[in-house]
Amino acid sequence: MSATASHSTGASKTKTVGELFGFDRLLDDQERAIVDTVRDFGAKRLRPHVGEWFEDGTLPVRDLAREFGKLGLFGMHLEGYGCAGTSATEYGLACLEVEAVDSGLRSFMSVQGSLAMFAIRAFGSEEHREEWLPKMAAGEAIGCFGLTEPDFGSNPAGMRTVAKRDGDDWVINGSKMWITNGSVADVAIVWARTDLEEGSRGIRGFVVPTDTRGFRSMVVKHKLSLRASITAELSFEDMRLPASAMLPEVTGLKGPLSCLNEARFGIVFGVVGAARDCLESALSYTADREVFDKPLSGYQISQTKIADMALEVGKAFLLAIQLGRIKDETKIAPEQISLGKLNNVREAIAVARECRTLLGANGITLEYPVMRHANNLESVLTYEGTSEMHQLMIGKALTGQDAFR
Repeated sequence: MSATASHSTGASKTKTVGELFGFDRLLDDQERAIVDTVRDFGAKRLRPHVGEWFEDGTLPVRDLAREFGKLGLFGMHLEGYGCAGTSATEYGLACLEVEAVDSGLRSFMSVQGSLAMFAIRAFGSEEHREEWLPKMAAGEAIGCFGLTEPDFGSNPAGMRTVAKRDGDDWVINGSKMWITNGSVADVAIVWARTDLEEGSRGIRGFVVPTDTRGFRSMVVKHKLSLRASITAELSFEDMRLPASAMLPEVTGLKGPLSCLNEARFGIVFGVVGAARDCLESALSYTADREVFDKPLSGYQISQTKIADMALEVGKAFLLAIQLGRIKDETKIAPEQISLGKLNNVREAIAVARECRTLLGANGITLEYPVMRHANNLESVLTYEGTSEMHQLMIGKALTGQDAFR
């Protein structure tokens, strides 16, 4: 989040939020280079089209995948197999710049890298890694992550998708819902209950090529949020897989929850980008918009709104950087990621809504990004753990009491 060029309202030189908080002082040269590269890619390749993609409810996934892959954005924090091997903080900063354009684009990036690729890298066999990771890193193959079901979101342990042994094979039946990239993916990571007599440890992950017989996907339409993103429902009818399809290195919910923590970490950074973009749009608009022969930015009510939002954007960035440094130095705790996800999404959506008030009626159009960001953030508020679930995770860490049930 390096400081961009200061803008001028005609009254005096102004500062950006980054300049006020001294963000550049917190980043090294490599981190600033990643910020500049991804921001430039967003400005030139993504931003000119994102309003149209959002309005049409579509995304040119295949074309974008190759471009994201060329920049090394897929699985960029993973080691080997064609992945860039960056730090967690560098990955977070890239998420921030992508989500400054649109949350759906960051979701596209994080589902590929932090869910599907991470699951294969962390828990897959060497054959899984060699077969899929280089192609996914390059954007030549697209992945999705099948955990959530129509009746089981916050409680994945209740999943009804089942995998039963049949000789040396596994046969899977069930369905998954709200799966980003699901209808365009080449490979799906599918979590299912098995008939292994291990209780909750019997939940296992499977690497499923989407051309497997019995695998079906259906695009979810009529969304009012994350429209520049492909969302699908998956169904499995007597889907037969070899024993080698199972992820061998993890049992139980540890697997999917570890993947979710990777994706949540990207969200902690990403939503700061959405909030920043809204605030920058509001600053530009209020500088040019005249009300009673005076720029809208010159009124006390406008400035108090702007100042309060700048504080929240700045604090959210500082929290994200703190969590990134912790993740780079040591193993970050799930409740620490919950702190970031809960605070930063909550504040980002508040900033988007407040910016809309400064833009008045113009704020509801696609000519400006604030309502699009606000709509997207309604989904981000829910996925990868609702606010209520993250509150309970933080509460458990502070009190020692499990209040989930």
